[in-house]
Amino acid sequence: MSFLTRRQILPATALIVSLLAGCASAPKPVTDANAAGDGWHADVARMADAADNTGRRAHLEQRLQSLGLTVDKQTFAAQSLQGENLVVDLGGPAGAPLLLIGAHSDRVGVGRGATDNASGSAVALALAERFQRRPLAHHRIKVAFWDLEELGLLGAAAYVEQKRERPALYVNFDVFGWGDSLWMMTPDPAHPLVAATRDAVRAQGLALSAGEQYPPSDHRAFLKAGWPAVSYSLAGADEIPGIIEMFAGKRPMSRPKVMSVIHTPNDTLEQVDAAAAARGIDAVEAALREWDRHSR
Repeated sequence: MSFLTRRQILPATALIVSLLAGCASAPKPVTDANAAGDGWHADVARMADAADNTGRRAHLEQRLQSLGLTVDKQTFAAQSLQGENLVVDLGGPAGAPLLLIGAHSDRVGVGRGATDNASGSAVALALAERFQRRPLAHHRIKVAFWDLEELGLLGAAAYVEQKRERPALYVNFDVFGWGDSLWMMTPDPAHPLVAATRDAVRAQGLALSAGEQYPPSDHRAFLKAGWPAVSYSLAGADEIPGIIEMFAGKRPMSRPKVMSVIHTPNDTLEQVDAAAAARGIDAVEAALREWDRHSR
């Protein structure tokens, strides 16, 4: 999650907040929640332990190769810097539209970048594994790990500028470390994925906050190009209004936890909650499968 564009929040529209709980008939997750949380936590730990961003990408490459996936290292130059995005193709029905899933792998120079954004990268890894094992019916899937997000969303912007394949939808993950609420950036509250997400979070006992107000992250590079994109974070429902205020340059009554963690020495493995992340991953997977099912 980049602070460099913190005052460039998309124009505010009404924030849609739905606190949903209880049981529902949403699709069941395909993996055991405890196992999902353990796998996610292990990936976050390995990235947080890496000495630098090169080491973080090395872990991602090793994990993807262990799944039998071929990693496309897409190099780019931006602002006198050299970067490297990692992209894998999970395949899918021939001629089907592309679903692109992504998260930034880099971190800032302080802290260990566990929340920002090893947590989001580990979600993208988990979804890569699940969708490889059980593909979608109506979309091909690629998964990307962006470099140099913290310096201005440079990796995602390079993907667009290099005229890589335009997706039917880009789904971004940034800051997915704890909380009882799935926060979804969407410029279109009526998008079918919003309704699918609402059903999915209810099945997991989570809340949903969906709308345009959301911190800057890689989805912006796609939206700027006119490419459809959404983004997900996991947070406490009580944190979200304060986060929005702070990115708008205001001072909330109480400082949200996430703003005391990311981009600080506090961004360590001890902050993240594997059980909460597992619920969030299950919800997103179910939502994407439901959206795909109705996308014919």
